[in-house]
Amino acid sequence: MTTTAEDVAAFATPADVAARLEAVGYLSDPSIATVAFLADRLGKPILVEGPAGVGKTELAKAIASAKGARLLRLQCYEGLDEAKALYEWNYAKQLLRIQADASSPRRWEATHDDIFSAEYLLSRPLLDAITTEAATVLLIDEVDKVDFEFEALLLEVLSDFQVTVPEMGTVTAVRRPYVVLTSNDTRELSEALKRRCLYLHMDYPDLERERAIVLARVPEVADALADQLVGIVRSLRRLELKKAPSISETLDWARTLLELGYDGIDEGVVRATITVLLKHQSDVERALAHLGAGGTHR
Repeated sequence: MTTTAEDVAAFATPADVAARLEAVGYLSDPSIATVAFLADRLGKPILVEGPAGVGKTELAKAIASAKGARLLRLQCYEGLDEAKALYEWNYAKQLLRIQADASSPRRWEATHDDIFSAEYLLSRPLLDAITTEAATVLLIDEVDKVDFEFEALLLEVLSDFQVTVPEMGTVTAVRRPYVVLTSNDTRELSEALKRRCLYLHMDYPDLERERAIVLARVPEVADALADQLVGIVRSLRRLELKKAPSISETLDWARTLLELGYDGIDEGVVRATITVLLKHQSDVERALAHLGAGGTHR
């Protein structure tokens, strides 16, 4: 059988997923690799839930890189509507066309058909993902921020991978995108949406996996320093903070320590650099009190 570009991009096994994600700098675990593989094989979206900063968005980016696919991102927010997510008409261009035809004998019906054609349609991420012929990963980021009305719009897209444009009819996917939805779990999503997705819960990595992430992404860091900083970050996440340090902030702290020439972490280093990890003064004060003089808690 001839191997196509699509065959090459497809994941062969969960182990293949893990290896290809690692090759693009994302260290997965068995649950992540398995769900990513099944989403590819079953053609179902993944709903990834978990606290902010655990790597949910990065997973979608890594999958796109591993598959050699185009990444389309819909950043969700309160008040997001169809015009920003799906499509809207280019009203200025339509008006110019109507004005141009006003002085000609052209029938209005013909003008109407023209201005409600693809030429005048401004495509947004959801419609782009359906109409593109290229391999695509569609990231619907922080879906828990939208309302239930917008969820209803997503149901049509995720159920049949099609969109209804009243003036043009139903647009069906040329090639199904690989879909990843992320949620920080700030509200309960509808059961109808959840039924259409494979589910993956992501939490902060354990000590060994976060250490491996640091050494993979910031290879200049010495093993002993990586041990120390990951242990401190892990201890801080156990506190009641307004915002726990994310994985990306752990990496930023590692890079900061390198740039400043530190090969170990003591009280002075913590006080000088703690704001790389924590972004609220109350969190900084709580962390400094928790870490004490040595900053060696695990």
